[in-house]
Amino acid sequence: MTADARIEQAELLYERAVFGGESGALASADLSLDGVEADLALARGRVIHARFLEERVEDVRELELFERAAELYGRLGDVRGEGEALFWVGTFHQVVRDDTDSAVPAFERALDLATRAGDRLTTSYALRHLGFADHMAGRLDEARAHLEESTRLRRELGFLPGVAANLIGLAHLAAQQDRRDDAAALLDEATELAGSTESHGVLRWVAGAREELSLPRGARSRCVRNEASHH
Repeated sequence: MTADARIEQAELLYERAVFGGESGALASADLSLDGVEADLALARGRVIHARFLEERVEDVRELELFERAAELYGRLGDVRGEGEALFWVGTFHQVVRDDTDSAVPAFERALDLATRAGDRLTTSYALRHLGFADHMAGRLDEARAHLEESTRLRRELGFLPGVAANLIGLAHLAAQQDRRDDAAALLDEATELAGSTESHGVLRWVAGAREELSLPRGARSRCVRNEASHH
């Protein structure tokens, strides 16, 4: 049901309560509007986060909105929505605040809820960012496993810009593990996927990774925090 439909439903329930004497209708109206509020909070928080990625200026409303969305989805029993909102709570802590200790529990909870709900996209995001946390902690094998599983899910979903973004992270890991041929191949594939989907932002990330890792395109022979900001 769309937000407009849920608002219209709440208006009808209001009329039933006021004019029809059905006071029990108000509880259903509240649930409808809670769902609308949760969706709006999540969407607005994401817009604020995108603005942060452009301007690098924290807006405290971002965390408030994501936490409010998670609270409302939890109250509604919407496991999928709660998992997605908690992923964004973790992203705020990891990307905006550079606070891995606060981010990881949110990502782990988001992963659990998304897996239960069958939400493979949010699962892929949670795995990706847990991979970044592992990378920052020096757990390179664990980071690779998380990113590879995220990439597998994204390929299944046909989310090719997301696959390309993950390949950049895997290239950083490969270079750090002295697998430079693998790193070069990963960046080549990332370039192909990003180009085929006109993902110009991802192409810029690939170019930055090539420069940082000194891997020109076609070669076969930044830190992680910046990489984590590429959703």
